[in-house]
Amino acid sequence: MSNKPTKSTSKQKNLYRLKLPASSENLDIVRKFISGIAANMGFSEDDIYQIELAVDEACANVIKHAYHDNENIERIINVTVHEKRDRIVITIADKGHGFDPGALEPPDMEKFLKSGKKGGLGVHLIKSLMDEVTFHIRPGVRNEVKMVKILSA
Repeated sequence: MSNKPTKSTSKQKNLYRLKLPASSENLDIVRKFISGIAANMGFSEDDIYQIELAVDEACANVIKHAYHDNENIERIINVTVHEKRDRIVITIADKGHGFDPGALEPPDMEKFLKSGKKGGLGVHLIKSLMDEVTFHIRPGVRNEVKMVKILSA
């Protein structure tokens, strides 16, 4: 299995795919892959940082939660990036455990900070950093988070 990003050979232009083992050691590869494409598209440094952070959080959630108790499945993260004229569309997909994004309530940040709890804000963070976020969850088949960042003029 190659960790080297390659441009897709499909008929869709500006579509990039990265498939790699779901391991925290590979998060840097994903960040460089995403930030390189976003920079080439003309995103600002601040936007690139936000995109990187959202993608990093989505991938970290897959690593931590999607495959946590299933040793019999190949632990893979699929990252797809579609460059569009005015936006970048990033999809993070896995075949692990899913979750119900509708069951997540927006956090009460005051309570959260007082509790001293660590973690649990990933989806909230992703939604606050990106312009659009959608989930398609089919546990064991394909779970996806699709994130969109609009390119400012």
